[in-house]
Amino acid sequence: MENNTAQSDVYHWQAAAERLGWIIPDWPAPAGVNAVCTTRHGGESQPPFDSLNLGDHVGDNALTVAANRQRIEDVLHLPTEPLWLEQVHGTVVSNMDAVGVDGYPQADASVALQPNQVSIIMTADCLPVLFCDRAGTRVASAHAGWRGLCEGVLENTLKQLECAADDILVWLGPAIGAEQFEVGDEVRTAFMKHDIRADAAFIPGEQPEKWLADIYLLAKQRLQQQGIEHIYGGGLCTVSDSERFFSYRRDGQTGRMASLIWLTTN
Repeated sequence: MENNTAQSDVYHWQAAAERLGWIIPDWPAPAGVNAVCTTRHGGESQPPFDSLNLGDHVGDNALTVAANRQRIEDVLHLPTEPLWLEQVHGTVVSNMDAVGVDGYPQADASVALQPNQVSIIMTADCLPVLFCDRAGTRVASAHAGWRGLCEGVLENTLKQLECAADDILVWLGPAIGAEQFEVGDEVRTAFMKHDIRADAAFIPGEQPEKWLADIYLLAKQRLQQQGIEHIYGGGLCTVSDSERFFSYRRDGQTGRMASLIWLTTN
């Protein structure tokens, strides 16, 4: 009976999330692993943050942001408040078992090893990456902008998960698409210093010393270097889909979406 109730609760929040236009990852996550990526729909923020802005650092009204954050807790029936991070485009991973109570951790990823801990990161062009193990005992989320991705935020997250590579599933959420992500020579050079094969993720842009970068391919390369083969998602461009997604590259001042993952007992 308890298992049927848990399954019913999952169906309920997933149905509610889908009605709002939020994204439920399409991946073979085991029972008890819950994941969702919000879009710009379903909140109270006014333009240019319309409507479900979850970032409290972008100039939106603080009370409205708080109401939007409460909205996702209510819609998703979250077991606890998510661990919001102070994201700095770095490589630090917060272990939720060791988090204190004062303020938000300065980190760009978090790992949850216990049921009812909600790992969450915010994005508006950077790549959100969700992780789980096949046994459904540990989950994580990572914010992979190009700097953090290049310097190893995904590798650090994998280390914190402490799983065999073949036991890990990864989902890549909406990010800036390859046709929109123009970068300078320094970005390409930085990635190629780590792995010469990163060259495949860059094609020449229209301007000299400019390149179009495929952040999805770069992430897959880095994951595959760690032995990760079960990679899902990808292909949703935040810049070109203004109806669904916030985009800093497109709009400048804008809101933030969230990608969440958490464990529940069956």
